[in-house]
Amino acid sequence: MRRRDFMAVALPTAVAGWSGPAWALTESDAAVGVRAAIERGAVTAVGLLGRTDGFLGNPKVRIELPGPLRQAATLLRSTGQGARLDELVTAMNRAAEAAVPQARTLLVNAAKSMSVDDALRIVRGGDTSVTQFFEGKTRQPLTQQFLPIVGQATEKVSLAARYDAVAGRAAKLGLLKERDADLRGYVTARALDGLYLVIGEQEREMRRDPVGTGSAILKKVFGG
Repeated sequence: MRRRDFMAVALPTAVAGWSGPAWALTESDAAVGVRAAIERGAVTAVGLLGRTDGFLGNPKVRIELPGPLRQAATLLRSTGQGARLDELVTAMNRAAEAAVPQARTLLVNAAKSMSVDDALRIVRGGDTSVTQFFEGKTRQPLTQQFLPIVGQATEKVSLAARYDAVAGRAAKLGLLKERDADLRGYVTARALDGLYLVIGEQEREMRRDPVGTGSAILKKVFGG
């Protein structure tokens, strides 16, 4: 079977609910549809998270102190520093909210540059395929973009230096991952985790209800 014929048959049948004729979906349609889908999901995710309380007000992505440091936080609260700890948690989440809008351009460019093979893998890959695609394409460059933004947003917090000191000791003892041993790195990693999580939620919603997106090409690729 030729590649174009394979794409016309394999892609729609890989999507739950497809009942249309194989010839109704061309290779070009498939690629355009998947690009549109993941671009739409990425832009929506950025909009949801890159605003006030996008992280702080969402329990699914809210950034808390890493587990091994919560014991130290409990001790600090017992000495009357609870307000400062709350300030630190708020600052971490505000830093993530400030950084996420910078991801929009890179995510959109990654979607637009997707190959037909990438599109096929995403359609057949299940609910985490878009997350995996974006992580592979964007995590490293977004980390570099986010770090200075997060640093500017957290360096003014009174407990930021103490976090680095305590986290550094915890990392040396093997209680904390090295990437979490400084505040900038920890918040950046959690911000990206939250971004990819919400992108994945957008993908699942799109797969569940492609007609609801209002996009003709998404209805054709993902709908019945």
